[in-house]
Amino acid sequence: MDITYTKTSLMAARNSLELSKKGFELLDKKRNVLIMTMMGLIERSEGIQEKVAVVFHDAYEALQTANITMGISNVDQISQSISEASGFEVISRSIMGVEIPEIKHIEEKLSHYYSFYNTNTALDVAVQKFHEVKLLLYELSEIEDSVYKLAMEVKKTQKRANALQNIQIPKYEEIVVKIMEVLEEREREDFFRLKVVKKKSEKKH
Repeated sequence: MDITYTKTSLMAARNSLELSKKGFELLDKKRNVLIMTMMGLIERSEGIQEKVAVVFHDAYEALQTANITMGISNVDQISQSISEASGFEVISRSIMGVEIPEIKHIEEKLSHYYSFYNTNTALDVAVQKFHEVKLLLYELSEIEDSVYKLAMEVKKTQKRANALQNIQIPKYEEIVVKIMEVLEEREREDFFRLKVVKKKSEKKH
């Protein structure tokens, strides 16, 4: 390390050390908040996945009944009239500087787009259940994407915190110690020289 052994350099090194320590503390707090938020989302995700599994099971069961009672071709024909999902938008919100998605959707009452002639309750149940699955998947996709982005930020934050803790802070601590040692040695030499000069002066008088 190229070090200038002056009081100014000592002050600069101490300031850099203090900033590095504060930076590490902030990054450590940020990492903890991100991890806590991420763990909460993972817990929510597990709950939603369980709901999706149950509703999917009920939906496919009702669909199988509709296929048997109405005929697969009739059910397939009705399914062709289903429009693409709409009425939602993806916006962003920030958690500790991390932009995560939030899906806003309109809570509309499900309207049956098919005639009740030649259909039965099994189809109604299947349509209702798949609609519920769609809403759950909105929430699940929002959470899973958020968890991924938070995990990436945790990784970056951890890397920066490690660099400060293991490289920057020890480096500046070493610089501070070295400069102090040299300055203290110079002070001792100056003090010794002054004593010698003083003794010589006293002898002359």
